[in-house]
Amino acid sequence: MSEVTRRQFLKQVGGLIAPVALSSSSVVSVSGLVDSLAGADKTPRRKPNIIFILADDLGYGDLGCYGQEQIRTPCIDQMAKEGVRFTDCYSGATVCAPSRCTLMTGQHTGHCWVRGNRSRATNERVPLRPEDTTVAQVLKEAGYATGIVGKWGLGEPDTTGIPNRKGFDYWFGYLNQARAHEYYTDYLWRNEEKVNLPPGTYSHDLFTQEALDFIGREKDKPFFLYVAYTIPHAKIQVPSDDPYTDEPWSENARKFAAMITRMDRDVGKMMELLKELGIDDNTIVFFTSDNGPHSEGGHDARTFKSSGPLRGMKRDLYEGGIRVPMVVRWPGKTAPGRTNSQPWAFWDFLPTAVEIAGAKPPDGIDGISMLPAILGRKQKHDHEYLYWEFHEGGFKQALRFGNWKAVRNKQGKPIELYDLKTDLGEQHDLSAQHPDLVKKAEELMKSAHVPSKDWPDGG
Repeated sequence: MSEVTRRQFLKQVGGLIAPVALSSSSVVSVSGLVDSLAGADKTPRRKPNIIFILADDLGYGDLGCYGQEQIRTPCIDQMAKEGVRFTDCYSGATVCAPSRCTLMTGQHTGHCWVRGNRSRATNERVPLRPEDTTVAQVLKEAGYATGIVGKWGLGEPDTTGIPNRKGFDYWFGYLNQARAHEYYTDYLWRNEEKVNLPPGTYSHDLFTQEALDFIGREKDKPFFLYVAYTIPHAKIQVPSDDPYTDEPWSENARKFAAMITRMDRDVGKMMELLKELGIDDNTIVFFTSDNGPHSEGGHDARTFKSSGPLRGMKRDLYEGGIRVPMVVRWPGKTAPGRTNSQPWAFWDFLPTAVEIAGAKPPDGIDGISMLPAILGRKQKHDHEYLYWEFHEGGFKQALRFGNWKAVRNKQGKPIELYDLKTDLGEQHDLSAQHPDLVKKAEELMKSAHVPSKDWPDGG
């Protein structure tokens, strides 16, 4: 403690204990106490815990804090009230596996290894390679306990891509995303062992309990927990305690809404546990979705206006397929109830988490730390552009640069151009009026794409 600070503190203490006079020995005694307290203050603070909660096929408009009026999401809405709600955050892709690959590796789909749910060349699932560095590996090296529960999708059993070989100390859930379509499954994986489940076990509830258990086990050390829920991906399945049974909706609509509200309830359980354990203010929590909403399994994304004001849904490169909710809560660090329009994407999570941990990101990533934006500060660095590609049904590309959005729905087809500032719903193609911007977008798309043997340019 500096001499000036010591004098100020002693003056405050003297005022509190007046009118008793302080002798020189008393001053020395109090000064020693001040130095003792100051020494305690100098104890290095533990690195922040990081929790990343990922919903599956949850639309931009499926949460109350993003305009949903029928499905109840009070816990996530409360997160938004206590943290920051981003309006312009994007998933890594418009389907599951590549989106999660960008999240884990910090590379967009023009560079990352897994660019689709299956290889277009072999129709096989492609695992992460030993040389693909994940955020879990970097955080583990930085001293974090690392865990994942839920859905992985980046490596089948006995491949190089399973979670325990990509930096996670603990893993429980589905390796295969197709098996994850069934909530009442017969088995899940715990680390590298198969766990048989009793009939009637709802896998989502197991994931919540596993997440709570992990937090409880690791509460005394810095941890990174990735909670990759499968809700509300089809199938549309939920236990019988459905809070919407009295609504005059279709059965699938009631179940879909109940799935989301159940997930919201369980997010609330995690928030409460952090408070009970006294680690709430040292834990940053992210909540988002892996891509836009689906119309699968008998559900229609239009029922609850799941895309909100956006065009398109899952498997589209319009905003509805890739713009997702993103709520970040860090008590004492994020100003409550703030909304931020900073554009960013899943490949920014790795460098953001690494900066939070005080570590260094690996070389060759596309992401930029968004910690300044999360903390309400000005970004020192920003993206020149955000880029996506998609390989189902042809080679499709999209690009956001500034407020401009370029979409090419098939190789060789013209590029569409939209001004997101005035046309969030992408209804007015302005490519004919701005050939210079179309040319720029085409050049950026070309430079952002590195050829892949599993996802050839022709789709």
